[in-house]
Amino acid sequence: MQIYKINPDNPQRRLIRLVVESLEDGAVIAYPTDTIYGLGCDIYHKGALERLYKIKGKDPNKPMSFLCSGIKEISEYARVGNQNFRIINNLVPGPYTFILEPSRTVPKLLLNKRRHVGVRVPDNNICRALTEELGRPIITTSVRNPENELFNDAEEIADRLKGQVDIVIDGGRIVPHHSTILDLTGIEPLLIREGKGDSSFLLED
Repeated sequence: MQIYKINPDNPQRRLIRLVVESLEDGAVIAYPTDTIYGLGCDIYHKGALERLYKIKGKDPNKPMSFLCSGIKEISEYARVGNQNFRIINNLVPGPYTFILEPSRTVPKLLLNKRRHVGVRVPDNNICRALTEELGRPIITTSVRNPENELFNDAEEIADRLKGQVDIVIDGGRIVPHHSTILDLTGIEPLLIREGKGDSSFLLED
């Protein structure tokens, strides 16, 4: 396991490139977002995805969300109409997960029976640097301790997941909080989970 201390304000390009090269080779990483420390891998690396499901102990029929570098990339992997474009554009980068209909570029392993996907653009420089350098999305799923609490410290994650993940990015301690989930597959936005992101705009006329 490698531990990289990456500056959350100005990520070192050399370190970002090292992480991305590992992602391309099938690495599973732990990294900070604007809400939690997450686990991730390249969405197109099937072996890494299978490892990630095993680490999480998660049902493969329950797909994980993924991170994009911005709304342009979201539009490549999901169907975004004019109304949803305006909503997403006003909220990214930020602590929101958007439920959308996938495009054909999304791997089948990430699709559920309803054929919806969860997409994020975190307000975190490390995340955006990774996705921009990789040129495609990475998976995002939470890291929890044995008490089912969210981790907020990279060293704790390294101790807990030693031998399971390949890289831990230390971007400093964070206050863990879930993202706000908005379902944008219907006529009107639907709040699925209240989280860190403000959802009061949904009540506006």
